Formats: sequence, C-alpha cells, structure tokens
Amino acid sequence: MKTIEQTETTIDLTRKGTCVEFFSAYQDLDIDRMVNLFTLDATIDFKPLGENGKGKVNELGKGLWSALIDAFPELDNTIDTFNVDGDKVTCYVTIFGTQTKEFAGIPSKGLKFESDHVFVFEFNEDDKATSLSVDWNHTSFTQQLGLI
Repeated sequence: MKTIEQTETTIDLTRKGTCVEFFSAYQDLDIDRMVNLFTLDATIDFKPLGENGKGKVNELGKGLWSALIDAFPELDNTIDTFNVDGDKVTCYVTIFGTQTKEFAGIPSKGLKFESDHVFVFEFNEDDKATSLSVDWNHTSFTQQLGLI
C-alpha cells in the first residue's frame, strides 16, 4: 500500500477554498457573495490605479466590481494557479469579457479583453479574508479595448 503525504494543511485548504468561492461568485456576477467573504473592515488595493485604487472591499471593491460587471455583463475568469505563503494566498487568474458599456472613461467599442491578474488575499487567524490586492497590466487592458 502506498502512503500519500499531505503537503497542505487544513488551514491552507480552507483559505484556498475561500479564494475559489470568491472566483465562483465573480463568475456568477454575485458581488454581495464576493464581498461577504471578507471581514467588514477588509481593505483592497487595485495596484494599477495607485492611491485611487485603495479603500475598503465593501465600498471601493464593491463599487468597482459593480461598474465592471455593468460594462462587461459576460465577465468571466479562470484560476490558473495558487500559491500559499503563511497568511497569504496568491491566485494567478485570467479575466476576460466583452465590453458593452463605457467603463472608467473607456468608451465601448464592443471589444473583448483577456488579462492575467494577480490576486493576493490575506487572512486572519479565523480564516477570514482581511485584505486583497489586485494587479494587472493596465496598459494592455486599455489597448485591448481600443483606448490606446
């Protein structure tokens, strides 16, 4: 009989499960479900947006995701890989969709985008997400939508 050695802890698996649930809610365009995976005071940092991209998940995150979903009603994602490092889970994700409305000053030309994103979730000792940073190539995103 072959013995299988478990390399991930239950905590790691629980936190990865929260990340999977986040991206499942994202696919379902269910912002409330996305936000409810975080503590009430959780912070967000949309890296390419600089200081304007920093705030609370339940305010800035909810607002940006609402606008994104409104402009890209068929928005979708694919989780490529995970990396667990202590209280952080880094998710490498491909996000894609077709723009149907203006988004963040980018007029709709009916174009599609596909963009690699890096989501870094941080968790507390109760396995609740306390912060999220999101990074992507913003220049590529705007070029794909015909802005540049």
